[in-house]
Amino acid sequence: MSYFEEKHPEMDRYLEDHASLEPEILKKLRRETYQKTTQPHMISGYQQGRLLSIISKMINPKNVLEIGTFTGYATLCLADGLSEGGKITTLDVNEDLAYLPKKYFAESEFSSQIDFRIQDAKEFLKETDEVFDLVFIDADKENYAEYFRLIKPKTKSGSVVLFDNVLWYGKVLDENPKQKSTQIIKELNDLVAEDEDFDNLILPLRDGVNFLRRK
Repeated sequence: MSYFEEKHPEMDRYLEDHASLEPEILKKLRRETYQKTTQPHMISGYQQGRLLSIISKMINPKNVLEIGTFTGYATLCLADGLSEGGKITTLDVNEDLAYLPKKYFAESEFSSQIDFRIQDAKEFLKETDEVFDLVFIDADKENYAEYFRLIKPKTKSGSVVLFDNVLWYGKVLDENPKQKSTQIIKELNDLVAEDEDFDNLILPLRDGVNFLRRK
């Protein structure tokens, strides 16, 4: 959920009203996510989806990695800017929900470019020798710092990496958080800020997106 959506819904509506239109397939997917899942707030949503789509179109990536598929909304947004012959590998561990992203991937114009895998992301990153132009991570927060360490060798100059939920409903301001996920998100944000191989900025969009570019 976004800060404005919770605290200032009128501003949230204004932001959506002044963003590019949401493609019809994403409207359908968003609707079905709210109808059939127990935690629909996990979906990337309208505004973040437009951001992912624009970034992808700017980069025109050949190789994209997504960690945390959920129902596939962000996947389709990231696929929006794929270069000809490009692909997106999207990883999740929820087999029970896999039918939903598979359905919409098959319906989309990017069906042949999406490689959807039920696989642990850490195992994938340790095994693959691929280098990625664009990476989006929206998965188990307790592994965020480890994902950063594993992803870094899989990037090159110009690669963009995005971590979602890095403000964690404002919990990152807690000096001594007891929740492990909060501790790890704070660790990630510190690691990124101190890493001289990346330029970064935390965007206060929804629950915070840490936007990194490899120098």
